[in-house]
Amino acid sequence: MEITAKIDARMRALVNGAEALKDEMAYSLFAGGKRLRPRLLLAACETECGSYNDTALDFACAIEMIHTYSLIHDDLPAMDDDNLRRGLPTSHIKFGEAFAILAGDGLLNLAFETMAARAEDAKAARAMAVIARAGTSIVTSVSA
Repeated sequence: MEITAKIDARMRALVNGAEALKDEMAYSLFAGGKRLRPRLLLAACETECGSYNDTALDFACAIEMIHTYSLIHDDLPAMDDDNLRRGLPTSHIKFGEAFAILAGDGLLNLAFETMAARAEDAKAARAMAVIARAGTSIVTSVSA
């Protein structure tokens, strides 16, 4: 199976396991895109380790979920107020602002839930902490 198809299949399984907002989260997560961020993560694993494992695949999916969360929130009326993304109505246009916010928040939480499920591995736990710090530093730099 091609790498993008593997990423999409795993993300679909993760979203389908969510208890709420599956349709709203999936709408933006599967609206297209090249999956550049998760592909880069997996390529780095292959370069460094010779291959990637299920933990790396889950982290790659989490990175894409975090990216999609940021796009949903960026499109909101209080931010850029975009009506289209990748040629489709943005999440807040399709589902309403409240559900768009919840879908973005759901993706962010699902990303960290996905990484935390793999955090018994010390390297995975450190990687999750780095990703969390990166997100915090971006928010801090914007609000300064």
